[in-house]
Amino acid sequence: MPPRRRTDPAEGRAALHAWADDPDGCPRDVVRTAVRFSLEELADLAPGHAVEVRVPPDGAVQAVPGPRHTRGTPPSVVETDPVTWLGLVTGRVAWADAVGDGRVDASGERADLAAFLPLQAARRR
Repeated sequence: MPPRRRTDPAEGRAALHAWADDPDGCPRDVVRTAVRFSLEELADLAPGHAVEVRVPPDGAVQAVPGPRHTRGTPPSVVETDPVTWLGLVTGRVAWADAVGDGRVDASGERADLAAFLPLQAARRR
């Protein structure tokens, strides 16, 4: 199967800003675009394969430098829902708060994304 096509950056930023303007009223396809785009941006910012970041049902990426895994569950996994992920990406939610109250499940020694969030792409220009 060929790799999935990357999200157009303008479309991704527009989706992030649409979600930030109206999180509760944002259409599902726009949320999905915002999540996928932001996951791609994280992978660009922190290239590597040490952490698998999962935001079901919208997407997953491998990021963060370190040991690469090839089969099974990776040694470090971060998983959260789309709303929490977009909150982290835009800076509305703090990493420590989301992990502390269980909105983010982070396991493994490299599963701390605090240094990478919020993403620059989510900021208004």
